[in-house]
Amino acid sequence: MRNVFSELTSAFRKNKGVLTAERYKQIVMKHTTLLEDSDTIFILLQASGYPIVEENEQYRLETCFTSHEVQRYCVIDIETNGSKPGTSQVIEIGAVMMQNGRIIDSLETFVECAFLPEYITKITGIEPTDLMGAPSRKEALTRLRHFMGDAVFVAHNADFDYNFLNASFDRFGLGTIGNPKLCTIDLAKRTFESERYGLAYLIESLQIETATHHRAYSDALCAARVMQKSFETLPGYVNTTDDLLQFSLSSKKSRRASKEQSGINP
Repeated sequence: MRNVFSELTSAFRKNKGVLTAERYKQIVMKHTTLLEDSDTIFILLQASGYPIVEENEQYRLETCFTSHEVQRYCVIDIETNGSKPGTSQVIEIGAVMMQNGRIIDSLETFVECAFLPEYITKITGIEPTDLMGAPSRKEALTRLRHFMGDAVFVAHNADFDYNFLNASFDRFGLGTIGNPKLCTIDLAKRTFESERYGLAYLIESLQIETATHHRAYSDALCAARVMQKSFETLPGYVNTTDDLLQFSLSSKKSRRASKEQSGINP
């Protein structure tokens, strides 16, 4: 499914967020099996969190039409008992759903785990007893999958959380993550100056209170605060959610060109 998300998003961007039914089918049929058709792929795309809708025999990518202010952002942090999803697992999940600059929902849970290395306890403060009787991996991950919906997936150093959860979802039959991804490190580097952009440093420099670093829910709240700080200095040409996603990965050259095209002084 990864290739479908990428190719569809590229096509949507080239066509102002809208694809004809014919063009949509041309793309998704490249990635079908004998057991799938384009309609089944559409259902799978929506179930994965990819923000696609069908309307009047056309397909729309909602992030191309949703203002970044009213977009829903699922800001996530996870703690794990190792760095590799093939041999490790999630032990704690923290997530906040943000919209219009405020938290509209939240999720916080430990995850059942039989093996917790001592060094993880030293880093996080999580004890083996905290994980006894906690929701199983499948239960906790299923709750997160439903919680995310089709919101933008946000995390600090997002690749780690996104890839670890993607592998974990796949292991338990929850499908691939199709939610658009936003990294608060990438966004911060393009919106405000800082000596360093690690979360621990930003917690201190931005004076984020009540932060407990290396605990999932607290770090999710802090990442949300970093995102809101970045929103304060977004350039005027960033209007839609897709504008924001592209801006977060943009080069200095492309940002300069966008400023010039929009009439903003570079």
